[in-house]
Amino acid sequence: MTDFAARRTMMVDTQVRPNDITRLPVIEAMLAVPREEFVPTARRTVAYSEENLDLGGGRIMLEPRTLAKMIDALDIRAGDLVLDLGCGLGYAPAVLARIAQTVVAIEENEDMAAEAEQRLNAAGIFNVAVMAGPLVAGNAAQAPYDAILIEGGVEELPGAIPDQLKEGGRIVALFLEGALGVVRLGQKVQGQVTWRYAFNAHAPLLPGFARERGFSL
Repeated sequence: MTDFAARRTMMVDTQVRPNDITRLPVIEAMLAVPREEFVPTARRTVAYSEENLDLGGGRIMLEPRTLAKMIDALDIRAGDLVLDLGCGLGYAPAVLARIAQTVVAIEENEDMAAEAEQRLNAAGIFNVAVMAGPLVAGNAAQAPYDAILIEGGVEELPGAIPDQLKEGGRIVALFLEGALGVVRLGQKVQGQVTWRYAFNAHAPLLPGFARERGFSL
């Protein structure tokens, strides 16, 4: 029988702590949330692997290192409202929910969104609202947000997303630049988001976040 608790501790000790994760709430959340409960049943045994995990339906679960560093960079506080785009089966919202006050999680795949809600409820996590809809639209009804996490690759960020960030709010995204993936942290100051480099990582391009290609003759 697989000892998932031991694997979870090993994940934190070998993939999270050594990668400059400095905020104790992030470490505590990743120790507490059973990652295996948020993947397809057939993939439970590889839930703690050091790679992006295919969830099916064109969606992945970010590798532990990448997700932990993105959440750490956001500096989420106990009273924050967080928007999570591309939530998959609900793992990242489950982690965020242990740090923030409320999480709004968006998933484009309606069946996956419904399953994410079921899995979060089964885990006793009730401060996450899962909604089905296009990721590029975000969720303006609950805006403005203190922090926004985008769970996948981005070439171009639609204006609707930073518009939903409150003044002083933070956003983290993984920009795909050729073969390189660069995670950047943005902060909204005087209505504009200013970005800075955080670290390198890679994830598949999310639907709707591709850069518009021009026509050539």
